[in-house]
Amino acid sequence: MPHKIHVVGAGLAGLAAAVRLADRGTAVVVHEAAGQAGGRCRSYHDPALDMVIDNGNHLLLSANHAALSYLRTIGGEGRLAGPATAEFAFMDLASGERWTLHINAGRLPWWIFAPSRRVPGTTASDYLSFARLLLPTGDKTIGETVTCTGPLYDRLVRPLWLAALNTEPSTGSASLAGAIVRETLAVGGKACRPLIARDGLGHALIEPALRFLAERRTDVRFGHRLRALEFAQDKVALLDFGEDKLAIGDGDGVILAVPPVVAADLLPGLTTPSQFRAIVNAHFRIEPPAGLAPIIGIVNGTTEWLFSFPDRLSVTISAADRLLDVPRETLAQTIWDEVAAIAGLPKALPPWQIVRERRATFAATPAENAKRPRAKTAWRNLVLAGDWTQTGLPATIEGAIRSGNRAADLVSDRGM
Repeated sequence: MPHKIHVVGAGLAGLAAAVRLADRGTAVVVHEAAGQAGGRCRSYHDPALDMVIDNGNHLLLSANHAALSYLRTIGGEGRLAGPATAEFAFMDLASGERWTLHINAGRLPWWIFAPSRRVPGTTASDYLSFARLLLPTGDKTIGETVTCTGPLYDRLVRPLWLAALNTEPSTGSASLAGAIVRETLAVGGKACRPLIARDGLGHALIEPALRFLAERRTDVRFGHRLRALEFAQDKVALLDFGEDKLAIGDGDGVILAVPPVVAADLLPGLTTPSQFRAIVNAHFRIEPPAGLAPIIGIVNGTTEWLFSFPDRLSVTISAADRLLDVPRETLAQTIWDEVAAIAGLPKALPPWQIVRERRATFAATPAENAKRPRAKTAWRNLVLAGDWTQTGLPATIEGAIRSGNRAADLVSDRGM
């Protein structure tokens, strides 16, 4: 058993690794370059809105067993909200049509044979054609595997995969899309219930984890940026934080849970994804109207997903590189015009904030997916964690937490 584990990075992957180790009684030190934990999954007070918002809107599903187990461990399982069944509300902004997808709980997908439960304008055979993704697809794109046209693709498949992959689905990895299908739709509605952090990501996923670690006397150091790693033979010998340098003992281990660009700078010869996609989020300080669905998928609009929170409405737009240079005021007004139409609200623009994550996730194409490294490295006491490592999933909360769990298991098993 290692004497002490240094976890570098307090995003969700790093926190998951630290929580798993601390829960086992392992001595852990967490080093975070920023002044707060959470990475791309965090809450903060926004001065323009004078309220706490999330840097992005993240959706979990009831199939996300690693994320839900993490929440149970840290005491945050009651901080997610969602419908009792697998329901997804949609609206087509071009036609004004609205519908709700109702997925039955069992594995046998009888819901696709019920017109009232499926997407308008689709047939049962449309859904069955996507079963090809359940088979091994190698390095093919989704567009090379299934037909990326028609009502089902436009009104359900593309919105779901665009959100999950943060990459235009036709060019996205069929292998990653298939992994999503196998863990969710192929299992049935019991695996597809949508869950959101109604009171914020920090409240559900980050603050309980930090309390959990504090209760176990885990040392969490903020503003502690790793500058370099020093190696001796097949091990990490020293962590260089600039003025602070930490020697790594014979029984100690290191989990590197930093973004891929940082990891590539620190580790010679490491291959990582090098193409990224943006996500744009818009937040509006306004009370949602009564009866508005907590999550609405939008077709034929700039807006892709509308989230209702007690004190605000928030929008998420994936693969949003095209919007990075649009003036903030123009973008806010464009999005609000759509939100007002969806929610039946006045067109006057309420207080707003635009949050653009330029490198939100790696591009989930076959080529970039092939660049994802394994958790194990060439150094005996060093492992990697992050949603950009080989998790078998796209860059998601579930993938990040699985990678942290895997890293924790590896440093425990390798005897450092």
